[in-house]
Amino acid sequence: MYPHQIERLTQALEHDGFEALVATRPANVFYVSGFRSLSRAVDPTTELFAVFAPRGVALVVPAIDGPAVAVESASVDHVVCYGAFVYEVGDGRDEGARRVGAWLQDRAADPAEGLVRALAALGVRGGRVGLCAAGASEATRRGVAAHLPSVSLLDATTAFARARVVKGPWELECLARALAIAEESVNEVLQVLKPGVGEREAATLYEAEVAKRGAEPCATLIAMGERSALPAAYPSARALRPGDLVRFGVGCVFQGYRSQVARTAVMGEPTALQATRHAAILAGQQAAIDAIRSGGIAGAVFEAAVRAVRGAGIPGYGRHHVGHGIGLDGVEPPWLAPGGDTTLETGMVLRVETPYYEHGWGGLGVTDTVLVTTHGARVLNRSERGLVILD
Repeated sequence: MYPHQIERLTQALEHDGFEALVATRPANVFYVSGFRSLSRAVDPTTELFAVFAPRGVALVVPAIDGPAVAVESASVDHVVCYGAFVYEVGDGRDEGARRVGAWLQDRAADPAEGLVRALAALGVRGGRVGLCAAGASEATRRGVAAHLPSVSLLDATTAFARARVVKGPWELECLARALAIAEESVNEVLQVLKPGVGEREAATLYEAEVAKRGAEPCATLIAMGERSALPAAYPSARALRPGDLVRFGVGCVFQGYRSQVARTAVMGEPTALQATRHAAILAGQQAAIDAIRSGGIAGAVFEAAVRAVRGAGIPGYGRHHVGHGIGLDGVEPPWLAPGGDTTLETGMVLRVETPYYEHGWGGLGVTDTVLVTTHGARVLNRSERGLVILD
């Protein structure tokens, strides 16, 4: 665990008077422990817990995850496996095999027992314990209450969000690399786009380029023609035609951290309307970026963006937000939304966007990621934001 995370989580403990924080959602578990569970990704009902307390970090995982923890999470102070799973440790000579063997031999019967043992290992036998609202079953809650009646399990969703909203140096490195990979991969796709190339073909190439660069693609949207107006849609067999808009809404995951990039291209020279509307959304996005600074108010950023788009060529432009935080999750607080009263802080990382969608005509999108500083917003993207003309 990095010093920044320790500091933020310690502040969360002190702010809410918790003896410990128990992460249950995958992103929070990773934030606390550095472990990403494939078994949880396969089965969302799988329970796993990362416990943070002044005396250290404990991880509670199903037995199937034990071998991966031994390899990937050496910095965790205590590990408890639960449930049945058969795994051969070989001759047990290396440290990983010895650790897995010990965990499996002394595994807990169920998640509740595992969490009780993890809390005890960190010296927590009573008091207020913060727990993510999602991810712990009612049976687990009852089991903890039965074994540790002096512990009060309280919702810590806000505490985790507060801890994660300001990013540390390692997190910023990962976010910047995730952005660079996504942008490089978009550029590779732009080089091959021509009439006849389909959305699925373009998406497959994008995802292959992301994988080449050591990241995982996520939520790939490459929409062409009238389908570019679809805010969220899987790639289809629709092929590129002259005059089509091509809207990219793509991202990737690098070391657990996410990027999301939106860019727009047109097959051939743009029409006057395409050019005007794209210039308008760019003006709005730039107004939002210009309004972002430490101490600024989220709602004011929204108002600046919408006002600029309307003044630059889309008079009836409307949005429900113009961005939000990004990090281990693709969507995090704060929201740049109407009436938003969140005060922006140095170290927040925000995704800033002013897209436009019109059924039957098409869609336009430009999304950039910025770091909030005392002097304003620092754009982390490297690629040009203008309308890309394909020939």
